[in-house]
Amino acid sequence: MKHYARLDCAGRMLLGSFVVGLISGAPGLARLEMFVGPLFQGSLCFFLLDIGLIAARRLMEGGRRMSPYVAAFAIGFPLVSTALALGLSRLAGLDVGNAALITILAGSASYIAVPAAMRLAAPEADTGVFVTASLAITFPFNLTIGIALYTAATVWIWL
Repeated sequence: MKHYARLDCAGRMLLGSFVVGLISGAPGLARLEMFVGPLFQGSLCFFLLDIGLIAARRLMEGGRRMSPYVAAFAIGFPLVSTALALGLSRLAGLDVGNAALITILAGSASYIAVPAAMRLAAPEADTGVFVTASLAITFPFNLTIGIALYTAATVWIWL
């Protein structure tokens, strides 16, 4: 139950930040430029380094807890997400370019937001499993095969 409270708090903070952004507009962004520019980029680099080290440690361990089911999910779920995005894009009447972009985004894991959210929402979960599945399986799959496959499927359905 306490994990849901964390997610609820994070959701309220996110919605609140959208409201503040809408109200403050460009002048408000100019005042925060130092925090959303160089400081954010620096902290993002450290965060990505930490996530990369977690994945590297897991791979060096030989992926003892990385089951074939997790590996299959890391490839299968992007394909399911892509199929769903293709169907919804078609129903929404999007043009081929926008549909391809939404399809690619749906097939891609969130390599930054999800690990951070999972670490907060489920601290007892093995971080090495979902980080490694995302960075060592889904990401290379999407770069080598997925993006071309998603784009080709979109073009095939639209044309």
